[in-house]
Amino acid sequence: MADKKIILTQGEREKLEKEYRDLIDVQRPDVIEKLALARSQGDLSENADYDAARDRQAQVEGRISEIEKILNNAVSAEEAGLGGNSKKIGIGDTVTFEEVGSGEKATVRIVGQVGADPFAEPPSISNESPIGLALIGAEPGQSVFVESGERYEIKILSSSRK
Repeated sequence: MADKKIILTQGEREKLEKEYRDLIDVQRPDVIEKLALARSQGDLSENADYDAARDRQAQVEGRISEIEKILNNAVSAEEAGLGGNSKKIGIGDTVTFEEVGSGEKATVRIVGQVGADPFAEPPSISNESPIGLALIGAEPGQSVFVESGERYEIKILSSSRK
């Protein structure tokens, strides 16, 4: 079965590539050095340094594999037809909206599947999240429904693209 295509913004791709280079060029050699040092200490069966280095090696190699899979299956938002045009909201856009009824306002940035960060400023949400799905393809001034457990309506106040 073919792997699902993963949508990335240019910033997300660059961040993953930077992390990948750090894992390959810095962290992997460091782990190999620590393993060699721990092996030189003798009996490996009760060697905590060796066990810690092996655990770290598994983490580094797992993350390298994960990033390779993401990058090998990645497409840009534009290639996926989700980059937005001059009016319609797409991946990479920052959107301000208001919940109809409560009047509560929020601003979010729509990103691909791997870039969501609720602690960013503004918070980044996945294009596959309920709000992301509702916003993609809509336009400022339009009201859309968010399908998330309980259906609710939001009005798009503005959007911007970097």
